[in-house]
Amino acid sequence: MNAIDKKTKYNLNTKFIQRRTNENFDEYFKKLKNVIGEQVREIYEKEKQKPPEDRNLVTFVTDKLDQYKNAFENHFTHMADFDFGVPIAQSEYGLEHNNNPIERHNGDIKQRYKVMRNFKSYETAAAFLNLRRTIYNHVRPHQSLGHTPGEEAGIDLDLAKNRLLDLIETCATQQ
Repeated sequence: MNAIDKKTKYNLNTKFIQRRTNENFDEYFKKLKNVIGEQVREIYEKEKQKPPEDRNLVTFVTDKLDQYKNAFENHFTHMADFDFGVPIAQSEYGLEHNNNPIERHNGDIKQRYKVMRNFKSYETAAAFLNLRRTIYNHVRPHQSLGHTPGEEAGIDLDLAKNRLLDLIETCATQQ
């Protein structure tokens, strides 16, 4: 599972799951709330005086998997909007939001996974996805942005030309 900010393309959270259970989705949304919950609440506090139809809240966009709805209701209900059941071809249906950024991201992961053939364990798959998330956010420039999603989100790590090596060295010296 991944959460991508539509504007900055920043990957907010990644979780590798073996099964699509309510518990896995609830755990994922709980972690996501720890990452962005304060920002979501701040926006809600600014907007809550307005009539509900005029509020400009954070919007979560998902496909039709029911586990998203259950987890969202447990962690973000009333603080954010939820656009559930959005098809990839949303423009055909006149919908405002789409889930194209996340579908593209998931497609890239699947493409990489096919080349690797397989992971040896659940733990190595999860570690690979966390590393890939870091590289995606801070090392490799995003094609549509021209720079990294981290830079677009205002996270400046002051990395030199060899961004990956600088990132590794920065992490190593801070531990």
